[in-house]
Amino acid sequence: MLDVIHSKLRLTADPARVVVRPFHIPIQDHPVPGLPGRVRRITDSVLSLDEEMAGIELELVLRDFEQRHWQTRNVFMTRYRQIAAALALDDAAISEVKKQLIGAYFCHEYSYAAAALMNPSVVPHPDQSGLTDGAMRIAMSLRAVGEGHISSVAFREGILGPGAHIELMPEPPFATAADSAVDRGDGVVEVHRNRDSTLSGTVLFPMTQAQSKGLEDMRLVRFEHEDGRHEWLGTYTAYDGADIRSELLRTTDFRTFTLQPMAGPAARNKGMALFPRRVGGDYVMIGRQDGENVFIIRSDRIDHWGEGELLLTPRFSWEMVQLGNCGSPIELDEGWLLLTHGVGAMRKYSVGAILLDKNDPSRVIGRMSQPLLSAANEDREGYVPNVVYSCGGLRLGDQLFVPYGVADSSVAFAFVPIASLLKAMR
Repeated sequence: MLDVIHSKLRLTADPARVVVRPFHIPIQDHPVPGLPGRVRRITDSVLSLDEEMAGIELELVLRDFEQRHWQTRNVFMTRYRQIAAALALDDAAISEVKKQLIGAYFCHEYSYAAAALMNPSVVPHPDQSGLTDGAMRIAMSLRAVGEGHISSVAFREGILGPGAHIELMPEPPFATAADSAVDRGDGVVEVHRNRDSTLSGTVLFPMTQAQSKGLEDMRLVRFEHEDGRHEWLGTYTAYDGADIRSELLRTTDFRTFTLQPMAGPAARNKGMALFPRRVGGDYVMIGRQDGENVFIIRSDRIDHWGEGELLLTPRFSWEMVQLGNCGSPIELDEGWLLLTHGVGAMRKYSVGAILLDKNDPSRVIGRMSQPLLSAANEDREGYVPNVVYSCGGLRLGDQLFVPYGVADSSVAFAFVPIASLLKAMR
């Protein structure tokens, strides 16, 4: 029997975590002839106020919201500049008070994790300085679901070890949305985290039409290029309310993020997970093209993926409905360790594991017949019951660290001895 060590730490959805986001109103003429569009009407109404009344109105807004958010006035000014550019306003003729008030009318407070917090992924942090032997600083992504069931990506930093121990850095009192987005064309967006913010308080929201209803289930991996450079990559699902596609996050420092679509037949599917380096000269991806089985895909480009070949089909009762991955493969001396998820009767999700040949990962050389983690007792209840699910673990010495979502309502953490895990495989 596997000796799984469960941490007492648990993260939960929190409606009190809020950010200021743009309140989008189409900038167009009003459908009723002779009436201005709403954006023009609101802006003109603010501009028509005398300075004293504008100041009173702004103070009311700040009294309600300034203590709840980080750099609120700067956020209002950023939003004002977007409106001013769209309406070609005479910036020099408008007071700072009215600029901020205009910005406030086109922002809203958004609770990004009020409904659910789930499906974490973890990688070694770019900064490993100042740690004791056996410890590792980590960066973790989480899927946060808020108003409108829109998914965004939240982050937490922490330290693992020595031993089966996890400590998360405190969340800052204010969450901040990564902004300063730059459109690079062809659906590629570059997003910058404010230089004064922390990663643990940063949220990535949908930026493009293809992402408009959510950024879902990011699978992070620290990728080693052939020249020795490291880049942190994240495969995720972009959802627009009707269609899905796989996209790729790229960063070297978790301050500047590039979000780009992936092309090819496999990119139309969910749940793609990238190997942490090239294998046999190819980029290699784990996918689930048919929604039931696990496939392995090779490519000479990191952003284009074909259909691939069948790797794994359901065999055991706990995975009979469907199989998929739970994050990127983890390199061991014995082979590539791939966490899987299986769905059984009554849509009960479990986490399992397989071992792939190190030189030829299309060969399965080990497989667990029983789940590593499964929904039980209090872990069954939540937003989506009977689900345990991870988007990626990592190796810490002789242990496997697995963060996992519980019933799409909270995030838990487990440590598993790697030797014990390998022994449990057929």
